[in-house]
Amino acid sequence: MEEVIATLLRDGFILVFNQDRLDLVRTAEALLEAGLGNAEVTCRISHPLSRIGRLRKALPEFVVGAASLVDQPAMLAAQGAADPADPLPSVEQAVEAGAAYLVSAGNFRPETYERFADRLPMIPGCGTVSEILSQFALGANFVKIFPAAQLGGPAFVKAVDPAIHKTISLVPTGGTKPANIPDYVAAGVLVLGGSFSCIDKAVVAKIVETQDYARLADELKAVKRLVDEARAAQWPSLDFASASVEEIAWATGRNFNLGREAQTG
Repeated sequence: MEEVIATLLRDGFILVFNQDRLDLVRTAEALLEAGLGNAEVTCRISHPLSRIGRLRKALPEFVVGAASLVDQPAMLAAQGAADPADPLPSVEQAVEAGAAYLVSAGNFRPETYERFADRLPMIPGCGTVSEILSQFALGANFVKIFPAAQLGGPAFVKAVDPAIHKTISLVPTGGTKPANIPDYVAAGVLVLGGSFSCIDKAVVAKIVETQDYARLADELKAVKRLVDEARAAQWPSLDFASASVEEIAWATGRNFNLGREAQTG
């Protein structure tokens, strides 16, 4: 768990892989070239778990998460009945497929935390202070703010952070772009989630059309550089590339729900 959290903190950015027409393994190779060692595969694309399994076999060192998980059996049953050829996977199925961390647009159930909170990082989606606090109390390691743009973007994060005593690490996702990355970091964000919307729309279309993964790596390098520069300005004494989870926790005041012993070393 701590190694995965360390990767997310080192990267500072979680790519939301939501492109059916891009190859996941080649995208992961582009991410590695850009200095990023992780991505979340959204279950909104077709057959996400088979893609996760293929990536784990091809690049076992790459940290791949499962995202857009729905932790409600009734919802899973309803969606599965509507699309039996490609049903939404459960959290359990995502774990079995090899997901290294779990991300949801909504909250995870208490039962799910009981089963998995001590095994791999969990990042629930929240939109209120009450949700953030309750999900952290159950065991969330980060809290995804979603949909971040519609909730207010950096201004929302800046407004709610004092209410959670700047303790819980928020991961804004939805509408993340180069123009707002510095503002999110200035608001105290350590890790951002973002889809290919972080890259110019026309450029993404060209990359997809030509399967140009070298171009994709160059574009991702620019995103990584922007995140690194913004974090260096916000925490000039902290080297995210080499700092441990414990060091980052002490320097930023954030608690990653690894327990007192893990946090303090």
